[in-house]
Amino acid sequence: MLYFNAFLFAGLVCMIGQIILDKTKLTPGHITVIFVVVGAFLDVFDIYDKFVLWAGGGALVPITSFGHMLTHGAIMGYNEQGFMGLFVGAFDLTSAGICAAIICAFFMSLVFKPRD
Repeated sequence: MLYFNAFLFAGLVCMIGQIILDKTKLTPGHITVIFVVVGAFLDVFDIYDKFVLWAGGGALVPITSFGHMLTHGAIMGYNEQGFMGLFVGAFDLTSAGICAAIICAFFMSLVFKPRD
């Protein structure tokens, strides 16, 4: 059932993004920012954690999870280190994902050639 819930949640996020892309003049960058902010907003009210328990990896893969992780890390950092923990904690949980994206993008740029 967890696989079905993961598919359902991630598919719903993608469907919402595609509908917004088709029906508005927003660019993919705008939609990405909207999803990150929505994930952060849902984490502030402890709603996103319930999605993670329900959908598992399906809630951790979409871009909404990045906003969730940024906010979650900032809150944990603030609780542990005070005001400076807001900045340190935000990158504490997301640093592995950011590094992996940079490394993968570097190797992909070596393999593929950009088009004009």
